[in-house]
Amino acid sequence: MMYRTISLVLIAGVLLAGCVTPGLPPTGAPAATVTSGVTPVAATPTPTQPPPGGRALTVMTHDSFSVSEPVVAAFQAQCGCQVRFLKSGDAGLALNKALLSKGNPLADVFYGVDNSFLSRALAGDIFEPYASPALGDIPAELKLDSSNRLLPVDFGYVVLNYDKKYFADNGIAIPQTLRDLTQSPYSGLVVVENPATSSPGMAFLLTTIAVFGETGSYTYLDFWRDMRKNQVLVADGWDDAYYNQFSGGSGQGDHPLVVSYATSPAAEVHFADPPPAEAPTGAILPAGQTFRQIEFVGILKGAPNVDLARQWVDFMLGEQFQADIPLQMWVYPARTGAPLPEVFTKYAQTPPQPVVLTPQQIEAGRESWLKAWTDVVLR
Repeated sequence: MMYRTISLVLIAGVLLAGCVTPGLPPTGAPAATVTSGVTPVAATPTPTQPPPGGRALTVMTHDSFSVSEPVVAAFQAQCGCQVRFLKSGDAGLALNKALLSKGNPLADVFYGVDNSFLSRALAGDIFEPYASPALGDIPAELKLDSSNRLLPVDFGYVVLNYDKKYFADNGIAIPQTLRDLTQSPYSGLVVVENPATSSPGMAFLLTTIAVFGETGSYTYLDFWRDMRKNQVLVADGWDDAYYNQFSGGSGQGDHPLVVSYATSPAAEVHFADPPPAEAPTGAILPAGQTFRQIEFVGILKGAPNVDLARQWVDFMLGEQFQADIPLQMWVYPARTGAPLPEVFTKYAQTPPQPVVLTPQQIEAGRESWLKAWTDVVLR
């Protein structure tokens, strides 16, 4: 068979380590692009400038967090403080570090919990409630924590991307549903990410569970058995799947279908030199067959600078930070009315009716789903 088996890390060890932000641009650029002058990835928080007044706010994030230097400078001027970013690995690993430091937090604020880890984060009891005034500008459907311990900052959609040239050259119809992927015309054409080691891979697995269910005449495991028979390729992460295995845009592989993001075609245009008139890739957006990831921010219990932490949360949900999100992290700002750059409005599409799985459902099923998927697809 042509599918590739990826060596598994013990699932218990990677459940919290397999999540990355949903907005990575498919450009060959580093996954986490942080403007010069803003804290680089570091085990110890690194200052952006000498601390005005000696006070410092520490923001713990996943490695793919990115923000423009002028935006950070604006907050520092506002708060009269210094901002330090503590990058702590992929989102799941960063959350694990925060949970392990309960009672003695490594930072004041944590950003990067997504809806697949929301229940676990709240059960850990490491965040304190804060009803930011800015919540009034956030849509109700993004507010998944009624206690306001975790507040929504951004969201993005995990979808299938396709190589336009491949399908045009070969006269093959673009698949319209997930079930289509199991049919013979698409044999050996699809690359997905391992859900045990990849955030979009996990989101895609959750999509198949929501679409096909766990019981009935055709379940999500039946779908994955058919995908295996149809020579699906499994990559360990998004970078490998998109850059090395996908044939479209900046991809260098030979698979014309890949699990990526609805914003990936826009990123292809934005980072191309010169930008093409049309995106070389497209997104497949069947109603009820895509997944929306939401990322949250929260104030850590025991934070030494609660007043600054509240100011930062307000700032993240405010107009300036929200407007900075699209071209920094390639996801959508949570704030209603936040402006989108032209490349988003022209080349990124919003999927209709993304699937709905509650954080409680995800938390209850994650381990058994991963084990079952592994047994069916990789063994």
